[in-house]
Amino acid sequence: MTERTGEQPPTPAGAPEAPTGTGAVAAVTMAVTAAGRTPTIRAEVRDDGTGELTVDGVVQQVRAGSLAEAGAAVTARIAELAAASGHALPAEIRDSDGLWSLLIHPDGTVDEAPRVGLETEGVRVPGSAAAPSRPGAGAPATSTASGRAGSSPAATASASATSAATAAQAAPVAPAATAPSAGTAGGAGTGRREAPPVSGSLALPTLDDLLATRHPAVDGPAEEGWRGTVRRLTGGRWAPHPGPAERRRRGEVASVRRSLDGPRTIVVLNPKGGAHKTTATMLLAATFGLQRGGYTLAWDNNETRGTLGWRSSHADHTRTAVDLLHALPSLTARGTVRIGDLDQFVRTQPTEQFDVLASDEDAASAALFDARSFSELHSILSRFYRVLVVDTGNNMRASNWQAAIDVADQLVIVSTIREDTAQSAAWAIDALRATGHDEAVRRAVTVLSAPDAKVDKELRNRLRAHFGALTRDVVDVPHDPALVAGGPIRFDELHPRTRDAWLHVTSVVAEGL
Repeated sequence: MTERTGEQPPTPAGAPEAPTGTGAVAAVTMAVTAAGRTPTIRAEVRDDGTGELTVDGVVQQVRAGSLAEAGAAVTARIAELAAASGHALPAEIRDSDGLWSLLIHPDGTVDEAPRVGLETEGVRVPGSAAAPSRPGAGAPATSTASGRAGSSPAATASASATSAATAAQAAPVAPAATAPSAGTAGGAGTGRREAPPVSGSLALPTLDDLLATRHPAVDGPAEEGWRGTVRRLTGGRWAPHPGPAERRRRGEVASVRRSLDGPRTIVVLNPKGGAHKTTATMLLAATFGLQRGGYTLAWDNNETRGTLGWRSSHADHTRTAVDLLHALPSLTARGTVRIGDLDQFVRTQPTEQFDVLASDEDAASAALFDARSFSELHSILSRFYRVLVVDTGNNMRASNWQAAIDVADQLVIVSTIREDTAQSAAWAIDALRATGHDEAVRRAVTVLSAPDAKVDKELRNRLRAHFGALTRDVVDVPHDPALVAGGPIRFDELHPRTRDAWLHVTSVVAEGL
């Protein structure tokens, strides 16, 4: 946390000197405390890890690696100020979802701030109707007011809702409806509902019904970011709901993890080299593998030599799809192929929980991988992998390329935001539609990769419009320097923004499976 000192009020006479090294913020805090009032402490933290801590107009800049780290730094700093002051200090913390009112103690613990006067100012108070945190608290509001009551439509709506809720609580509760008496036919004219008949055939709840009432994965308190940090700091006493970014990620994870009724094949294509086919194949497989716990294969279906093996972690062997094809007769001679038999041909990516089947890497080899070769391997591999992500070559007329298209459950058309790779992708779509694959194109997903940190926005908009009219969805992924060198792709070395983008891509792809 770095300090930016603006104009600060003069220290009142007789005020104790600020402790050495605490800076202008600490000095102001001590001066205000000595003057008999509580300092006004506000902070803001952002998703990129930056923010500000302001104490009576004196600002400290916050620079951290993430929103969670920024929140922890702000909390720790306020705790230091509280320790210097000798008592807990109230603070208002703003993030992307609104304003949160907290009471931070000298030992770093965090409690709810007093509620008096806060709801009318649109401040989110832990445990209030805007942010329930304890059993019996009200349901979360769909929107929260900002600013003072009556200053905006949101505040007016909030006040109206509060009045309505109060009136509803004060209204008398009607007695429960009873079954009609024998002298009242069906209870007509009584205004009372007839109780449902009790029958031996009435369906009773089962275990499946009980399991169906569990909250979905997107529910539950925050685990990430500022909210997750404060939940941990309070020991769970305050358990705020996750913010929009975390809720979105949870929904995307649930989409990737959805149950499949059989193995699925995803084919990644663009007939031009350098279009990020291999990168997309690796990152799709990594995301599926991490979220589904394995059983994912990235397969280089190049008729001669591809680069998927080069972009993967090295194994203790160099065998490829051609070697597996040649070994099939001996592997099937005993009547069955086991998953362990494949270990000597695939290259396990241990940290991402997927396997890689490389294409032929022998420079002296004259072997060609054709449609029959692809079909034989696909039949075997589909027995052991739930998701197969197939990297295609650059020759659309190759029989193995066409065989992959024929078995694809989902096409992923990739391009960088460049004229040449985009034209190649558009030409591939035209060719697919001309050869009877219209429906596969309509269900396809287009991924546009930024080739550099600076993107041609006009070209990106043109490409989004063109491919958006042809395919189910168009998704952008950012440039990441970690992918530029061309060596093995380390998923954990990618920028969090890149990992989030590929989680989104994978969730969109999964929706088509």
